[in-house]
Amino acid sequence: MSKIWIFNQYNMPPEYGHLNRHYNLGKYLKKLGHEPTVFVGSYLHNTPYQMINDETLIKKYENCDFSYYFIKTCNYGNSKIKRVYAMYEYYKNLLKVTKSFEKPDVIIGSSAHPLAAIAAIKLGKKYGCQSIVEIRDLWPESFTEYGIMSKKNPILRLLYKGEKWIYEKADKIIFTMEGGKDYIIEKGWDKDNGGPINLNKIYHINNGVDLEVFSFNKEQYHFKDEDLDNPDYFKVVYAGSIRLVNNVKSIVDAAKEIKNMGEKNIRFIIFGEGSDKSSLEEYCQKNKIDNVVFKGFVDKKYIPNILSKSDLNIIHFQQNNIKKYGASLNKMFEYFASGKPTISDCQFGYDIIKKFNCGFVINNASAKQLAEKIIFISKMPKDEYQKYCVNSLIAAKEYDFKNLANKLIKLI
Repeated sequence: MSKIWIFNQYNMPPEYGHLNRHYNLGKYLKKLGHEPTVFVGSYLHNTPYQMINDETLIKKYENCDFSYYFIKTCNYGNSKIKRVYAMYEYYKNLLKVTKSFEKPDVIIGSSAHPLAAIAAIKLGKKYGCQSIVEIRDLWPESFTEYGIMSKKNPILRLLYKGEKWIYEKADKIIFTMEGGKDYIIEKGWDKDNGGPINLNKIYHINNGVDLEVFSFNKEQYHFKDEDLDNPDYFKVVYAGSIRLVNNVKSIVDAAKEIKNMGEKNIRFIIFGEGSDKSSLEEYCQKNKIDNVVFKGFVDKKYIPNILSKSDLNIIHFQQNNIKKYGASLNKMFEYFASGKPTISDCQFGYDIIKKFNCGFVINNASAKQLAEKIIFISKMPKDEYQKYCVNSLIAAKEYDFKNLANKLIKLI
């Protein structure tokens, strides 16, 4: 049995949002006979929830059978300055509260921000135990790709030095995207290029889906909706945030093309909220795009039933240079678990949809290309369509959190 500490400020229990990777891993690590302890921030990211409303630094979450703690951080909302301060708070308070815990065998520090990784390395050295850094987002690389920071910004050079130091000092590195080694090599940080990082300590464990919970929710929480339940529609479903990075506008434009082509039985059903939702609704109204319906926010427990009623699930991702390292999109694995094919307009390196032949990928697709492919799928012979459905379930089993927890234990 291993005592495993996991640091991830942005993880949360499943009833509060979708960032559940380490909750799910903790659940299955416990079932495998290990002793996980997960430490997360008290202000739940992209939600209005603050889990500690006094000066207490730590609070236990009681609704699970393993140790899961909230560490006090401030409410930061949309403030970038407060969010950075909350990162520091998480790190500072984490170092304080863990002093009272029994020594672990391994500590995992997970990005998106580097302080969780630094805490894992620092405490791993203090306790003489294994430190593992998990990379879920390529920072600071993503800062330049999304236009958050100029490549000429001197702070960027400092951040890259910090990133390199973390990779060097960690005992092992887990990338959620499969091309993590490629990234290290391209930076020239591996030992073969004269750098300090041994590629043999780099591993890959992607995001996934808890099939046990997905199956339960699909059967127990039925979502009744006139569009989803209409057998005359070929239903294309998107479930996720509606904001710049996901560019849902491209999905709306594909729907517009389909309408212009005279296809009347294809309906786009979009679930989720975000900063772009109201403007897209206005755009649809202004342009009379009536084959798109926005359903807004739905409780996560209804998503499995919703996706199981779709005919095709759709993924869009903003084109950038990071995609060549692979994908670790949370929604993709729930799409697979629905047993329905997925269409994507962005081809990733190590593309999972293509690997399992469980859908269709058109790289950098135009609205017209996307529309034509959706029409093609809607008219596909049933036996051919079913092959994609079967392959989707095979992919989901590969990325079941039960299997991912086993991979983590072998890595440790």
